[in-house]
Amino acid sequence: MLIGYARVSTQEQDTALQLDALHRIGCDTIFQEKASGASRRGREELARCLASLNRGDTLVVYKIDRIARSLFDLLDILRHLEKVGATIKSVTEPLDTTNSMGVFMIQILGAVAQLERSMIRERSIAGQLAARERGRVPGRVRSLTAEEEALVVAEYLRGETTYKALGVKYEVSDSAIKRAVYRATKPPDYLKRSKL
Repeated sequence: MLIGYARVSTQEQDTALQLDALHRIGCDTIFQEKASGASRRGREELARCLASLNRGDTLVVYKIDRIARSLFDLLDILRHLEKVGATIKSVTEPLDTTNSMGVFMIQILGAVAQLERSMIRERSIAGQLAARERGRVPGRVRSLTAEEEALVVAEYLRGETTYKALGVKYEVSDSAIKRAVYRATKPPDYLKRSKL
């Protein structure tokens, strides 16, 4: 049986391209989700997909990076497939784990994808450091001025309003209000961990 899995990283992205390809190849069942691939935590559909595989099934993905974003994650998935007697196939890459060369190729692709992500991360950090040296602060522009944030925090701390009501009043999202309140009320180590 062919079991498909499609994933995009953000809510704004669309799985249509992957779904069309998986339908064309003949997948009987397709699991899809919108979740970051950085870890398997939070990817419930992937967990359901892997749990559904039986001996002789083939897990089909559009590209191997749709299912695993690190070599370690990929190797865990391959071990699981081997244990249950299933294989994996990529629609866009010539991979087939029914032979040792196919397994080797998947491991190479996983390692290359991991290297690429590491290089992107290093470039991103270098760009942020360079921007800071030029006096720019990386990140989104705040939707409230410092004065507005002070007013928001004061109103919220009086306990007579909600994030939502303040968002409507100041014409910003609830999240912008929450971030302003957290910046004023939470300890610095909390803010660093949550990147507010």
